[in-house]
Amino acid sequence: MNFRYEEYPFELFSVSHVVAMIVSFGCMIGLYVFRNQLNGRGKSVFKWLLVVLMVLSEALFQIWYFINDHWDVAINLPFQLCSISLYLCTIMLITKSYRIFEISFFASMTGAFIAIVTPELFFGFPHFRYFQFFLAHLTIVISCLYMVWIEGFTITFRSMVRAFIALNLIAVIVFLLNRLVGANYMFLSHKPYNASPIDYLGEYPWYLLALEGVALILFILLYLPFYLLRKRKSVGEL
Repeated sequence: MNFRYEEYPFELFSVSHVVAMIVSFGCMIGLYVFRNQLNGRGKSVFKWLLVVLMVLSEALFQIWYFINDHWDVAINLPFQLCSISLYLCTIMLITKSYRIFEISFFASMTGAFIAIVTPELFFGFPHFRYFQFFLAHLTIVISCLYMVWIEGFTITFRSMVRAFIALNLIAVIVFLLNRLVGANYMFLSHKPYNASPIDYLGEYPWYLLALEGVALILFILLYLPFYLLRKRKSVGEL
């Protein structure tokens, strides 16, 4: 539980990172394979398990910083994209709000999914932060897939537009907060310290404009399967 990350260095695409990715992708595939078995009480238990895991992972993260005397408003406020997603997903599961699902789905399947592949992480296996990081991001993604595969929620073109506008409004608020407290939430002040896809998008502030384009492309790609499935069903009904 210490902060001596030099004792537990994290290396991108190391064995421990690859294992974490395999486990994460395996859980996603497993949810799809056994989606029809999750019904009734099992569905409810699984949903609340996700809620507990997300709340627990966030609580332990905050407690870890606090007991090590590292808690800081520039680091620990829930304004990273994945932190926002975690809170949204928790509310989404509890309330089954479609509007929150729309934002959560696009935010999570871009931010949290990419974070599993290219994490901004400084503590490797077997440090507490290694397990907490991948657990938090995996449960975020699984929560959104649960809403689609188990609860039957779907995405429309308007969902994509609303989510894109909402995330941009959130980004404006976070940008102003960064200026106020000297933070780098949502990487709006500078690039991540670890290697990430943002490294290929130019220097500050130009990479912010590039991120807009990348986000729009990713949103379209996420919407595309729903569009194609809807189109195939409409053709089949003719």
